[in-house]
Amino acid sequence: MRYRLGIDIGGTFTDFVAYDEAGKALRAWKNLSTPHDPIQGIMTGLRSFGEIDDISGIRLGTTVATNALLEGKGARVAYVTTRGFRDVPFIGRGNRMHHYDLAWVKPKPFLQRRDAYEIDERVGASGDILSGLDEAGVEALADRLAADGVIEAVAVVLLHSYLTPDHEIRIKQIFAERAPGLPVSISYEVLPKWKEHFRSSTTICDAFIKPVVGRQLGSMRAALDQQGVAAKVVVMRSNGGEMSLDAAVAAPIQIAVSGPTGGVIAAKRTAEVLGLPNLVTLDMGGTSTDVSTVVNGKEKFTTDFEIEWGRPIQIPMIDIRTIGAGGGSIARIDTGGMLVVGPESAGANPGPACYGRGGTQPTVTDANVVLGRISAANFLGGSMGLDSDAARRAVAALADPLGMSIEATAHAIVRIANNNMVGALHTVLTEQGLDPRDFVLVAFGGAGPPHVSDLMTEASIPRGLVPNFPGQFSAFGFTMADARVDRYRTVQLNSRFFDRRRAENAMTALVAECRAELAAQGHQDVTITRMVEMRYLGQNYELEIPVDADRFDGEEVATLLQAFHAGHEARFGFRLDDDMEIVNFLVTGVAQTGGLSLPILPDHDGAAVAVGTRPVWFNKGWIETAVYRRDDLRAGHTIAGPAVIEESASVTVLDGGKTLTVDRYGNLMIAVDDTASVA
Repeated sequence: MRYRLGIDIGGTFTDFVAYDEAGKALRAWKNLSTPHDPIQGIMTGLRSFGEIDDISGIRLGTTVATNALLEGKGARVAYVTTRGFRDVPFIGRGNRMHHYDLAWVKPKPFLQRRDAYEIDERVGASGDILSGLDEAGVEALADRLAADGVIEAVAVVLLHSYLTPDHEIRIKQIFAERAPGLPVSISYEVLPKWKEHFRSSTTICDAFIKPVVGRQLGSMRAALDQQGVAAKVVVMRSNGGEMSLDAAVAAPIQIAVSGPTGGVIAAKRTAEVLGLPNLVTLDMGGTSTDVSTVVNGKEKFTTDFEIEWGRPIQIPMIDIRTIGAGGGSIARIDTGGMLVVGPESAGANPGPACYGRGGTQPTVTDANVVLGRISAANFLGGSMGLDSDAARRAVAALADPLGMSIEATAHAIVRIANNNMVGALHTVLTEQGLDPRDFVLVAFGGAGPPHVSDLMTEASIPRGLVPNFPGQFSAFGFTMADARVDRYRTVQLNSRFFDRRRAENAMTALVAECRAELAAQGHQDVTITRMVEMRYLGQNYELEIPVDADRFDGEEVATLLQAFHAGHEARFGFRLDDDMEIVNFLVTGVAQTGGLSLPILPDHDGAAVAVGTRPVWFNKGWIETAVYRRDDLRAGHTIAGPAVIEESASVTVLDGGKTLTVDRYGNLMIAVDDTASVA
C-alpha cells in the first residue's frame, strides 16, 4: 500500500487527491457529489482511481455534521439537567442579533421544552458535592425514555460539572445499562468549561447530530468494506487534526466544520515552502466561499463560533468565515427590482443551467461561461461538456427585465458575487486590524481562480497565488494534515491565593489526555503546547498566555503573571495593578503525520506558448485573449494579462495590468505590474 488519499465532500463536487508515498507524485480528480447519499460520490471517485488495494490511508472531510446543524435535521434530544435549571437552553443570552428589530425572533435550541428533564443532585461553585445524585430517579428516566421510543439522543448538562463530573459520568453509565440504544452526550466530555449557555448549547448540538453522523459514517465504513477498501479511514476535525470514524461518531461536534480546514492547512504548508508569512485564503466552491488567514506563518484558531446566531458551539477550530457565494449561487431580481446573487445555490443537482441537468436559473458559473472565462469545451479537462446556449438563455431571462445586454448582465452577476466575497475578506482582514496590502490572496476551489484577479483589485490585495490543484486544494490539505488534539478545562485560580497543586494537577491531566488520545490513534511522538486563559479580576474576557511546563513553582508563576501584564498592555495599551485570575487551561498535542515532498517543475526553455485565443469579456467589453494550458507551463514562465490559464478542475483569469509568474513548484504567482517574483 502506497497511496495517501484525501477526500473532500462538497455541496457540488467530491474532490480527491492521492499522494504516492513511494514515487513522491500527486494525482487529483473530482466528480459530482451525491447529496442524498455522499458515499455514492466517494465510491464513484474510488472506482475511477482504480488502485484501491494500494491505498494506505484515507482522510475525509465531510459536511454531514455541518449540514445537519444548518438544516436542523437531527435527532429529537432529551435534555437532562440539575433541578431548577431546565430553562437555561431556552433563556440563552440577553443580547439580540438586531437590537432595534422588534420583529426579530430568537432562534430556538435543537430541543423541545417538554423534553427537558430535571434530576436531584447539586455540585457547588467550588466543585464540592452538595447533594448526591438521585440514581433511582435517573434509572426511572432512562427506563421511560427507552420505553417511549421517541427520544433519539440525550444531552446531560449538570451545574458546575466541569469541576466535578462524577454525576454526569454516572448518568451516562446508567443510560448505557438501562437504555443502551440511546446515545448520550455529557458536557464534561463535550465542553468542560464554565458559562452555562455555551456549555448546554454545545452539548445539545453534539447530541442532536450524533445519530445522523453515526448512520452516515457507519454506512461509509460498511460500503468501503464491501468494495474491498481495507485502508484506515479518519475524519478531519474542525481544528485541522484527525479522528477515527468511531471517535467522530462518539463526538460528532468535533467535525462540525470539517471540510474547509484542508484548504487552510494546504495554504499554510505552501506558505512555509515559499517563505510567505501572511496569507488570506479564499476557497470558492460550488455552494459557498470560505475565507481565513495565516498570519506570521500561523493559522488562527477560535472557540467563538456559532453555526447560526444564537446557537454557539465552543469547540477549538480553525477560524473560517463562510458566506453563501459559490459558482452555483443563483442570480435573481428581488422584489425591489434589484439584481442579487446568492446565497441560494443550484447545488449539484440540477446545478447551473450550463450543466445540462435540468437547471434553468442563472448562476455565477453560467455568467462566467457567457463571458468566455470558462470554456464550455474544457470544463473538468473536457470530461464534462457545458451547454453555453443554456447558460445564455438563463442569463437572458434576467437581462430582458433589467434592460441590459446578456454580456452586461453576466458581468454584473460576477461583480456582485465579487462584492460579496470582498465583504467576507474584509471580515478577516480590516475588521481584525490587518492591512490587506501585507497579504497574499490564495484563491482555490474550482470557482476561486476565475475571480482571483478581480478580487485582488477590489480588495486592495497586491499579490495573488493560485496553488497546484486549486479545484481539489482542501483534499490536498488533508494529505498534509497532522494529528491534533485540543483539551481544555475551566480551573479558576487567583494570583493572590495561587493554588499551585491544583494548577499542576489540571495541567498534568490535560497533557495526559492529549497523549492518550494521540496514542490511541497510533502516534507516540507528540509535541505538547500549553496555554492558560487569564484576565484581571472582574473582567469578562480573557487573553491566552503560553505556559512552558506542567509545574508551577514560584519563578514560573511570576513569569506567567508578568507575561499577562505584557500581553494585556500590547493588546489594549495599558496594564493594571489589580489581582489576576486564570480561568481556563488549554493543552494541544500535535503528532506530525502529513509530511510530503512537493514535486519541482523543470525550468522553462523559452517563452510560454499559448494554445490559442478566444474572446473574453473584461470590464470594457470583449478582448481576444491568449489561452494557456497550465500543464504546459514551467518554472520561470511569465505571462502578462489579459490571459486565461486552463487546467482540468479550474481556470485562472488574468486581467490587464497584472503579471503571472510560475514558481519552481508550479504555483501561479500574480502581481500588479512587474512586482511578481519567483519563490
